[in-house]
Amino acid sequence: MSVRSRGSGSSLFWQTMSRGGGDTPSLSRRPPVTTERQKMLAGEMYDPFDPELVAARERARDLCHTLNATREGAQQERRQILRELFGRGGDTVWMQPPFFCDYGANIELGERVFFNFNCVVMDVCPILIGSFSLFGPAVQVYTPMHPMMRCCAGVGSSASRSISGLTCG
Repeated sequence: MSVRSRGSGSSLFWQTMSRGGGDTPSLSRRPPVTTERQKMLAGEMYDPFDPELVAARERARDLCHTLNATREGAQQERRQILRELFGRGGDTVWMQPPFFCDYGANIELGERVFFNFNCVVMDVCPILIGSFSLFGPAVQVYTPMHPMMRCCAGVGSSASRSISGLTCG
Protein backbone atom coordinates (compact mmCIF):
# COMPACT_ATOMS: atom_id res chain seq x y z
CA MET A 1 0.00 0.00 0.00
CA SER A 2 1.39 3.41 -0.84
CA VAL A 3 0.27 6.76 0.47
CA ARG A 4 -0.88 9.33 -2.08
CA SER A 5 1.65 12.06 -2.49
CA ARG A 6 0.98 15.19 -0.46
CA GLY A 7 3.98 17.07 -1.70
CA SER A 8 6.29 16.33 1.20
CA GLY A 9 9.20 14.15 2.13
CA SER A 10 7.23 12.33 4.83
CA SER A 11 4.72 10.84 2.40
CA LEU A 12 7.64 9.74 0.26
CA PHE A 13 9.01 8.04 3.38
CA TRP A 14 5.80 6.03 3.82
CA GLN A 15 5.85 5.09 0.12
CA THR A 16 9.38 3.79 0.56
CA MET A 17 8.45 1.86 3.70
CA SER A 18 5.16 0.48 2.33
CA ARG A 19 4.58 -3.03 1.20
CA GLY A 20 2.60 -3.65 -1.98
CA GLY A 21 1.22 -1.09 -4.42
CA GLY A 22 -1.80 1.00 -5.27
CA ASP A 23 -3.23 4.24 -4.02
CA THR A 24 -4.80 5.03 -0.66
CA PRO A 25 -8.25 3.41 -0.65
CA SER A 26 -11.42 5.31 0.09
CA LEU A 27 -13.08 4.62 3.43
CA SER A 28 -16.10 3.07 1.69
CA ARG A 29 -14.04 0.19 0.28
CA ARG A 30 -11.22 -0.26 2.73
CA PRO A 31 -9.25 -3.46 2.07
CA PRO A 32 -8.43 -5.87 4.87
CA VAL A 33 -5.88 -4.44 7.29
CA THR A 34 -2.73 -6.52 7.10
CA THR A 35 0.37 -4.59 8.14
CA GLU A 36 0.99 -3.22 11.61
CA ARG A 37 1.12 0.28 10.11
CA GLN A 38 -2.30 -0.22 8.50
CA LYS A 39 -3.69 -1.49 11.81
CA MET A 40 -2.21 1.50 13.65
CA LEU A 41 -3.68 4.05 11.22
CA ALA A 42 -7.07 2.28 11.35
CA GLY A 43 -7.17 2.55 15.15
CA GLU A 44 -6.91 -1.22 15.65
CA MET A 45 -4.62 -3.08 18.02
CA TYR A 46 -1.13 -3.15 16.54
CA ASP A 47 2.43 -4.06 17.48
CA PRO A 48 4.44 -0.84 18.04
CA PHE A 49 7.66 -2.87 17.87
CA ASP A 50 7.09 -3.75 14.20
CA PRO A 51 10.35 -2.94 12.32
CA GLU A 52 8.57 -0.60 9.86
CA LEU A 53 7.04 1.42 12.71
CA VAL A 54 10.29 1.48 14.69
CA ALA A 55 12.13 2.84 11.63
CA ALA A 56 9.44 5.49 11.08
CA ARG A 57 9.63 6.64 14.72
CA GLU A 58 13.43 6.75 14.60
CA ARG A 59 13.23 8.90 11.45
CA ALA A 60 10.82 11.36 13.11
CA ARG A 61 12.82 11.51 16.33
CA ASP A 62 16.03 12.14 14.41
CA LEU A 63 14.33 14.97 12.49
CA CYS A 64 12.93 16.44 15.74
CA HIS A 65 16.37 16.23 17.35
CA THR A 66 17.91 18.05 14.38
CA LEU A 67 15.12 20.65 14.44
CA ASN A 68 15.48 21.18 18.18
CA ALA A 69 19.24 21.71 17.85
CA THR A 70 18.90 24.51 15.25
CA ARG A 71 19.69 28.09 16.16
CA GLU A 72 17.06 30.82 15.81
CA GLY A 73 18.75 32.26 12.72
CA ALA A 74 18.67 28.92 10.86
CA GLN A 75 15.17 29.45 9.44
CA GLN A 76 15.92 27.85 6.05
CA GLU A 77 17.29 24.73 7.74
CA ARG A 78 14.20 24.55 9.99
CA ARG A 79 11.88 24.94 7.00
CA GLN A 80 13.57 22.02 5.19
CA ILE A 81 13.28 19.80 8.28
CA LEU A 82 9.59 20.70 8.75
CA ARG A 83 8.84 19.92 5.08
CA GLU A 84 10.42 16.53 5.55
CA LEU A 85 8.80 15.85 8.93
CA PHE A 86 5.11 16.66 8.36
CA GLY A 87 2.67 14.91 6.04
CA ARG A 88 1.49 18.33 4.83
CA GLY A 89 1.96 21.95 5.86
CA GLY A 90 5.69 22.09 6.47
CA ASP A 91 5.95 24.98 4.01
CA THR A 92 4.04 27.47 6.17
CA VAL A 93 4.17 26.18 9.76
CA TRP A 94 5.96 28.38 12.31
CA MET A 95 7.74 26.32 14.94
CA GLN A 96 9.42 27.36 18.18
CA PRO A 97 11.52 24.33 19.17
CA PRO A 98 11.64 22.10 21.01
CA PHE A 99 8.98 19.99 19.30
CA PHE A 100 8.39 16.25 19.61
CA CYS A 101 6.25 13.75 17.67
CA ASP A 102 6.01 10.02 17.01
CA TYR A 103 5.91 9.86 13.21
CA GLY A 104 5.34 13.36 11.81
CA ALA A 105 4.04 11.91 8.55
CA ASN A 106 0.59 11.51 10.15
CA ILE A 107 0.34 15.25 10.92
CA GLU A 108 -1.34 17.37 8.25
CA LEU A 109 -1.36 21.11 8.82
CA GLY A 110 -3.43 23.85 7.25
CA GLU A 111 -1.87 27.17 6.34
CA ARG A 112 0.25 29.11 8.84
CA VAL A 113 -0.10 26.91 11.93
CA PHE A 114 1.98 28.06 14.93
CA PHE A 115 3.54 25.80 17.58
CA ASN A 116 5.07 27.50 20.61
CA PHE A 117 7.83 25.96 22.75
CA ASN A 118 7.69 22.36 24.05
CA CYS A 119 4.75 21.00 22.05
CA VAL A 120 4.25 17.22 21.83
CA VAL A 121 2.09 15.63 19.12
CA MET A 122 1.77 11.85 19.34
CA ASP A 123 0.58 11.10 15.82
CA VAL A 124 -0.05 7.38 15.93
CA CYS A 125 -3.23 8.08 13.92
CA PRO A 126 -3.80 10.94 11.49
CA ILE A 127 -4.01 14.42 13.00
CA LEU A 128 -5.50 17.17 10.85
CA ILE A 129 -4.92 20.71 12.12
CA GLY A 130 -6.82 23.63 10.58
CA SER A 131 -5.34 26.76 9.05
CA PHE A 132 -4.21 29.59 11.32
CA SER A 133 -4.29 27.38 14.45
CA LEU A 134 -2.13 28.61 17.33
CA PHE A 135 -0.67 26.22 19.91
CA GLY A 136 0.58 27.71 23.17
CA PRO A 137 3.60 26.50 25.12
CA ALA A 138 3.64 22.85 26.22
CA VAL A 139 0.48 21.82 24.34
CA GLN A 140 0.20 18.05 24.03
CA VAL A 141 -1.95 16.22 21.46
CA TYR A 142 -2.28 12.45 21.96
CA THR A 143 -3.85 9.83 19.69
CA PRO A 144 -2.59 6.61 21.41
CA MET A 145 -5.07 4.70 23.53
CA HIS A 146 -3.24 2.03 25.48
CA PRO A 147 -5.28 -0.97 26.67
CA MET A 148 -6.72 -0.44 30.14
CA MET A 149 -8.04 -3.93 30.80
CA ARG A 150 -5.51 -6.43 32.10
CA CYS A 151 -6.65 -9.10 29.62
CA CYS A 152 -5.91 -6.82 26.66
CA ALA A 153 -2.76 -5.12 27.90
CA GLY A 154 0.57 -6.58 27.07
CA VAL A 155 3.92 -5.88 25.59
CA GLY A 156 3.51 -5.08 21.94
CA SER A 157 -0.15 -4.08 21.93
CA SER A 158 -1.60 -0.63 21.47
CA ALA A 159 -4.45 1.18 19.71
CA SER A 160 -5.23 4.77 18.74
CA ARG A 161 -7.86 7.23 17.50
CA SER A 162 -7.40 9.95 14.88
CA ILE A 163 -7.98 13.66 15.46
CA SER A 164 -9.36 15.78 12.65
CA GLY A 165 -10.45 19.36 12.27
CA LEU A 166 -8.42 20.52 15.26
CA THR A 167 -8.29 24.30 15.34
CA CYS A 168 -6.70 26.24 18.13
CA GLY A 169 -6.38 29.96 18.45
